[in-house]
Amino acid sequence: MPLEISDATLSDFDRVFEGFQGAKTSQPALKFLLFLADKDPSTKLSWCPDCNVAEPVIYKKLEASSSNVGLLRAYVGDRSTWRNPSHPWRVDPRFKLKGVPTLIRWEKDAIAGRLEDYEAHVEAKIDSLLASK
Repeated sequence: MPLEISDATLSDFDRVFEGFQGAKTSQPALKFLLFLADKDPSTKLSWCPDCNVAEPVIYKKLEASSSNVGLLRAYVGDRSTWRNPSHPWRVDPRFKLKGVPTLIRWEKDAIAGRLEDYEAHVEAKIDSLLASK
């Protein structure tokens, strides 16, 4: 089924997230947030090695879902921005991020499941997150 991807940064996240949550047209059956490190424009690779490993696996699994899937990719910034203990998404009570990549299943305005950086690339865990009710 189709995978609809939206992108957000720290500066436009609230606006993009509001649209993601309230999208009425082509409403995806499943919604996921994927928090990632920024990419280096010259290499097109993330500064985070775990993100580079997890991203293709996550996309493959979400694209293979039998449901319509909405994915909001939220980029945490460069390494120094992310390392700041008061990074907005580290202290946000909705997300409480500890690492990147973090894949979150979002249902009814809340986290319904999550995979942290050390497990976000594990296909069986992504499958479980997709299947959870």
